[in-house]
Amino acid sequence: MLYERWRQISAERRNEPALRDVASGKCWTFGELFATGEKQITGHAGPVFPQGHSPEFILELLAAWRKNKIVCPLETGQSPPKISSPPANCVHLKSTSATGGSARFVAFTAEQLMADAENIVVTMRLRPDWPNLGVISLAHSYGFSNLVLPLLLHGIPLILAPAPLPEIIRHAAEKESDITLPAVPAMWRAWHAAAAIPQNVRLAISAGAPLPVNLEREVFQSCGLKIHNFLGSSECGGIAYDASETPRTEAAFVGLPMQNVNLSLNKDGCLVVRSRAVAETYWPEKSDSLRDGIFQTSDLAELKGGLVYLRGRLGDQINVAGRKVSPEIIERVLLAHQQVRECLVFGVPSRDTERTEIIVAVVASDAKEPELKQFLLQALPAWQVPREWHFVESLSTNARGKISRVEWRKQFAAHV
Repeated sequence: MLYERWRQISAERRNEPALRDVASGKCWTFGELFATGEKQITGHAGPVFPQGHSPEFILELLAAWRKNKIVCPLETGQSPPKISSPPANCVHLKSTSATGGSARFVAFTAEQLMADAENIVVTMRLRPDWPNLGVISLAHSYGFSNLVLPLLLHGIPLILAPAPLPEIIRHAAEKESDITLPAVPAMWRAWHAAAAIPQNVRLAISAGAPLPVNLEREVFQSCGLKIHNFLGSSECGGIAYDASETPRTEAAFVGLPMQNVNLSLNKDGCLVVRSRAVAETYWPEKSDSLRDGIFQTSDLAELKGGLVYLRGRLGDQINVAGRKVSPEIIERVLLAHQQVRECLVFGVPSRDTERTEIIVAVVASDAKEPELKQFLLQALPAWQVPREWHFVESLSTNARGKISRVEWRKQFAAHV
């Protein structure tokens, strides 16, 4: 099914640009990419593991589709896992983590992958004359669904840039009239600081982590460019998208449900996603949270007038003397301070057993603790103001552009 769709797209757009690799300078039309893919060899039997950020990733994927092999994309340097007896009819595995930390996968059928790509292309209005500039990981769910699948299933051209450095972004964009640029907040912040956001960006997308409202506003004021916030998940693809043309006024607002996606809340107030793009199952350990076209997230949310607001994650809630608060609530207020570049909030066990946990803030800011405390007290009750503060130059992110609350909590615990 996937390869047949690719055959159709490559035939319809045979002489149109499909892929440009900035690192090598090579370009392929859809016809040339099809011909090159036909010659690609998948190697030994078993699943195929496309890896890296190059045309080879695309060619390995096409060879796997042609030979009806299961695909499991990997991040650069990630070792191929052992996979045995995947679920029937599943053609694609996304790696994720089980609660115990061991590797597990999210399994998709061809129909589910195609549904996710269709939802994204239609909702975001991706256009063949606005090629995607690819700087996010092709192996991650965001990059695979926003870059790879639109290229192969909908004919949206792709420009592969080897790294998200400002000078590389400028160089990669300069040959195009108009481009679409999907990225993560850390990239948008770096490009904005370096005045490196290309003037020919017509569609700007941010996902993978919360997009600070201040950053969204600053980019809009300096460039006239609206960054569209996108919420998705490995288990179900796109969930919500902010298609508005002006900056958000509330950080918790993430947009409207994606086309063909139905959202509701469960008894705990967590978001429930129903769509044809929801994965088949977790593998090898199944879970009732992912089955029958339904994914029950751990995202606490509010649905108002068809709009989606995130209120934190169920498992991240901090218990302060029986009162619970989501760290995202405190982070959003902190990020509204002009001198706060990045921040992360979490709870750690309190020595005072009656308090259960204390709130810790890790902050990259030129402002000092007393000023930030006073700033928080203007918007939050006193018990929600962090008791412990740790100031850093920046908060490191992982390969997917996310800041790990778990890792920073471990680092803090090791130094107290």
